[in-house]
Amino acid sequence: MIFWVSVGIGMLLLALALWTIVVKDTFAAVAAFIPYGLLLTLAWLILAAVDVALTEAAIGAGLTGALLINAASRLERAESSAKPRAPGIAMRVAAAMASLAVTVLIALCVLRLPDEAPMLAPEVGMHIGSLGVGNPITAVLLSFRALDTLLEAIVLLIGLIGVWSLASDSCWGGRPGQMQVVSSNDILVYLARVLPPVGVVVGIYILWVGADHPGGKFQGATVIAAMWLLTIMSGLRDAPMVSQRWLRAMLVAGPSMFIAAGVLGTLMADAFLAFPTGSEKLWIIVIEVALLPSLAVTLVLLLLGPPQRKDVQT
Repeated sequence: MIFWVSVGIGMLLLALALWTIVVKDTFAAVAAFIPYGLLLTLAWLILAAVDVALTEAAIGAGLTGALLINAASRLERAESSAKPRAPGIAMRVAAAMASLAVTVLIALCVLRLPDEAPMLAPEVGMHIGSLGVGNPITAVLLSFRALDTLLEAIVLLIGLIGVWSLASDSCWGGRPGQMQVVSSNDILVYLARVLPPVGVVVGIYILWVGADHPGGKFQGATVIAAMWLLTIMSGLRDAPMVSQRWLRAMLVAGPSMFIAAGVLGTLMADAFLAFPTGSEKLWIIVIEVALLPSLAVTLVLLLLGPPQRKDVQT
């Protein structure tokens, strides 16, 4: 049964991927990308990669899908006014040849892999138990690949700075997006009053259990960010001024704590981002807790876009 379900999901994934590439309408491509991410979540669940499935659902289908919908809506006017021009035969032949060359290159690389590929999995398996962390994904990401995880948090922050740089000089430091005006009887307002308390608790729970079970900071931050966005979309709260100090402090607090832990590791464990023996789990939890609010705020501001107004509405 699982085999045929896997085959069905694989065929649907290929069909949606092909549709996303060949469809001419931008919004239709985005509409196919979101269920593609949800199906990919199911595929990871079948492979027993629950952490990856949670990340795909939250970041891949959820956050990325919302960003693409926002981008598609902004491009709608430009696309309607632009005159579509079909590529010539030479361009089509060149694209086909390039695609074929990439396919052949990837196939050759896969076929030339050694029977026993070199890996660090045995060494990781020998030492992962000493960390005291039950979830191997968290252990790898915050110990053996801690530098990559740090850079991921910093890249999100740099991306937000890039989004803010698109703001006009007159709006710099103001509020992103437009003020949402929704009727008090709207179902969105009702959801924004009921769901956020539950969502915040769920997000914190996902963070806390991430040390020993599937979950973690990225998944928990995405849930909390969605709750904050819901209150903004319903008009119950306005987007914050990006010039506020508390907001900027929240953005840099998590990565700064991560870097500080790395420096302390140099002093206490003789390596950057190394943890003192016997307290590895404590250090990992502290870093995860510090990153949660920073990631949540960063994700919200990325979705809201650049500052567009200087008013100080409450």
